[in-house]
Amino acid sequence: MSAGLPSEQRYQAMRRVTLIGAMTNLSLATAQIIGGWISHSQALIADGVHTLSDLISDIMVLFAARKANEAADTNHPYGHGRIETLATVAVGLILAGVAVGIMTDAARRLLNPEELLSPTPLALILAAIAIISKEALYHYTMRVAKRVRSRMLEANAWHHRSDVVSSVVVLVGVGATLAGLPFMDAVAAILVALLIGHMGGKLIWNSARELIDTGVEAEEQERMLEAVRRLDGIQGVHGLRTRRMAGTLLADIHVQVAPRISVSEGHHIADAVCVAMHGVQDELGDILVHIDPEDDQQEAPSSHLPNRTEMLERLRAQWHDVPASRHVDPVIIHYLQGKVHLELQLPLGLFNNLAEAQAVARQLVTASLRAEDVGQVEVLFRH
Repeated sequence: MSAGLPSEQRYQAMRRVTLIGAMTNLSLATAQIIGGWISHSQALIADGVHTLSDLISDIMVLFAARKANEAADTNHPYGHGRIETLATVAVGLILAGVAVGIMTDAARRLLNPEELLSPTPLALILAAIAIISKEALYHYTMRVAKRVRSRMLEANAWHHRSDVVSSVVVLVGVGATLAGLPFMDAVAAILVALLIGHMGGKLIWNSARELIDTGVEAEEQERMLEAVRRLDGIQGVHGLRTRRMAGTLLADIHVQVAPRISVSEGHHIADAVCVAMHGVQDELGDILVHIDPEDDQQEAPSSHLPNRTEMLERLRAQWHDVPASRHVDPVIIHYLQGKVHLELQLPLGLFNNLAEAQAVARQLVTASLRAEDVGQVEVLFRH
């Protein structure tokens, strides 16, 4: 069972917010870099380069959003969601590279005081404009990211928020430089680089955890397990495993039910399990429910038993002295406690009286128990 926004709608929402972000970033980066050069502010230029890296990440997000929302195919039966994860890693690597470059240049200027820049008040104005623009962009992008459940878009939103923080640092640094501390512009550039590097490392780390199928926290798993335990017909639950794919959480779980219920009732219980788990974790997409007739946590006690065709061959070999056996239909097989348990049905109208029917039933039980691996036999009569 799965849930979530349709792929095309999800892509269109991601495309719209990313294009708006890209246009904003292009305008801001141009203003910051040119303004930083005119106003002699290295910190503002560094912030402009940071914003330019946002533009590159926006382009990557656009590409990844299109590919990640394509329908599942033969080679990708679970869809293309992991493309988002890879794109997020790439965004993180870009941020880390930008951070190293800015920090290296700022450190060089600090070690060579004659190369320190003296910013003008124009830098303050541009830094303030960047703060307001990026904060608005952060809130807009994060709202859409939560609606479409996209970690990649959420990462891009935090990328915008990191710009807000770095622009605040630039504002303080430029202000301090104008106040008579010439080294503060370079110091502000280094602080911006550290912020950028921290964000890049965080994106890489979280995406790497997703790529190696890190599951949800133990507390969240327990919430899902408890929701399943409360369901009617559940005798036990174990083996819950989760993993993330882009904005979706995938899960599989084992539930133990009464061993002799029908296949359709087992399927009905599985549907109820999916509904219950979605009720406590709205990030869930596909859920695979494994129905167990007995506890198989330590071993699979019935895995060595013969399949239906082989079992019927063994039974027919033992039934040759019971003529009524050719009317047995259906033969219901249960694999329990390492043995085959049988339910054999016969038409009651085949017999002249109840005593004759009971005698044939005893013959069938005795003959069936001679077959290897048979543990219990029950004969039922139908009208």
